[in-house]
Amino acid sequence: MTIKKSKIVGLEQVVVRFAGDSGDGMQLTGSLFSDSTAFAGNDFATFPDYPAEIRAPQGTVAGVSGFQIHFGRKTVYTSGDLADVLIAMNPASLRANRKWIKEGAIIIVDYDTFTDKGIEKAGYTTDPCLDGSLDGFNLIKAPISTLTKDALVSLNLDNKSVLKSKNMFSLGIVMYMFNREIDLVSKYFETKFKANPLVVEANKMVLAAGFNYADTLEVLGSTFKVEAAPLEKGKYRNITGNVATAWGLMAASERSGRELFLGSYPITPATEILQELAKHKDLSVKAFQAEDEIAGIVSAIGASFTGSLAITTTSGPGLSLKGEAIGLAVMTELPLVIVDVQRGGPSTGLPTKSEQSDLLQALFGRNGDAPVIVIAAQSSVDCFYSAFEAAKMSLEHMTPAILLTDGSLANGSEVFKIPRVSDLPKINPPIVQANDPNYKPYRRDPEKLNRFWAIPGTDGLRHRIGGLEKEDGSGNVSHDPMNHQRMTLLREEKVMRVANYLPDQIIYGDENADLLVVSWGGTYGVMRTVVEKMQKQGKSVSLAHFRYIMPLPKNTEALLSKFKKIVVCELNNGQFVKYLRMSFPQYKCEQYNKIQGLPFMVAELEEKFNALLKH
Repeated sequence: MTIKKSKIVGLEQVVVRFAGDSGDGMQLTGSLFSDSTAFAGNDFATFPDYPAEIRAPQGTVAGVSGFQIHFGRKTVYTSGDLADVLIAMNPASLRANRKWIKEGAIIIVDYDTFTDKGIEKAGYTTDPCLDGSLDGFNLIKAPISTLTKDALVSLNLDNKSVLKSKNMFSLGIVMYMFNREIDLVSKYFETKFKANPLVVEANKMVLAAGFNYADTLEVLGSTFKVEAAPLEKGKYRNITGNVATAWGLMAASERSGRELFLGSYPITPATEILQELAKHKDLSVKAFQAEDEIAGIVSAIGASFTGSLAITTTSGPGLSLKGEAIGLAVMTELPLVIVDVQRGGPSTGLPTKSEQSDLLQALFGRNGDAPVIVIAAQSSVDCFYSAFEAAKMSLEHMTPAILLTDGSLANGSEVFKIPRVSDLPKINPPIVQANDPNYKPYRRDPEKLNRFWAIPGTDGLRHRIGGLEKEDGSGNVSHDPMNHQRMTLLREEKVMRVANYLPDQIIYGDENADLLVVSWGGTYGVMRTVVEKMQKQGKSVSLAHFRYIMPLPKNTEALLSKFKKIVVCELNNGQFVKYLRMSFPQYKCEQYNKIQGLPFMVAELEEKFNALLKH
């Protein structure tokens, strides 16, 4: 099915936001539009925004679910600040998202839901579509529910089944607006619902009805076109951070020659990693859903002892429960990757919202001195490469590594150029050969200080393992005070020597700028966007964005020494800035923090940086 209108307006970039009740299928709608965006060759980034309550009352602001996509013909680093187009499936979704849309934006509402009851439940006293509060916007009051029913009248479906597909009507409108072919979405229906041909037919009919309805909307005036981005040749797909993490771990398994074992317990927003890995038994992946967080990690430690690439996945509350077992992995000096998909806290906190609130826990959240490697992914696609690196460092240095992602990266998606696994670096675990005459359980590599990995069952390599302090070299249980101090310092120095294998920290911009912006992890996209924007305006500002947290890159101190004014930006109450102040007390660091379960916006950061430049 193709576009019939002739007037097409070219755009550099667009932000579209789908919003509706938690049962309106906005995540699926946004994901399908993202797939079509990938197919169109645009670069993009997405931001799924889930309600915090599992079953919030229908039609209320608390139950609104949203999905935002920012796409363009140039590199896209963020999911966008404010939307150019908002699709609101009920009054509550309009109210919840009113502040996230640009003046003059296109607003498409399902006006059938703007009943007196619906308006009241959303917290309005008058109909916002009629009281003038939306003047200045291009408001389209579409009877989406009614038209969905009309489209499916021939199928004789019940009312509930009919209205389940109204999200496809809204998708059809947006597909038309941006000159997209709907055949790709139709093929998705055929694959997803092949066991239920009636559902396939219903969704196809409603999608086409929405597409055709948009062609009749004179208020649109024109359609829009975003040309393909200049991407390198290769195979691309739309990928979420959680799926990318799972794939990165599988790639590490292949490049290390170690079978992958995941011991995990489901927890929002990390569960999808477990689900994805469970699909790949054909790649010798063993995915074990344990009865709790502790069982998940200790099963992984057992798998590591037997020679597997061992993984456990969790979020902040689960990382707390895993603390003692991480200490066991530190003491036994076994490789283990702990993936922490951060969410709002403390306690149960904000399960569906994203924060950078687990950094200090990752660095110090264990009894005794128990240092581990800490790396933080910076984008949904980078989750693949960060997971691979975390596994490589853990395996080669024989120590646990914590990979920090977050809810925005995990559930958000980007265009991913799929690499050849054979092009990724080889991973070389220090495995001991049978009957090695020089073998001792805690004999160390003189450069890395890692001990060597003796796989159980290998001839001549029997040894003791456990959580009690080890005697240097032999690995026997030791209560000697001097040995304990020596082993504590060795375990710390082993982690610090990982810095010898890290790239130098880079700066985006002038090394003599008036202001250095420091950030880490999942804020990379928005930081890069705002700093580049200000640099084009002639502002003296540079960016240092950190992926490697423990240890820090070796040039970190030299880098900080070049700047008189430093501001550290985080989605927490100031955890990385505390770490930097602790590590480099001679440098004064300002801080800027946001703790709302929402990402930074370009506009708010630009305002803050301009204020700092003036003082």
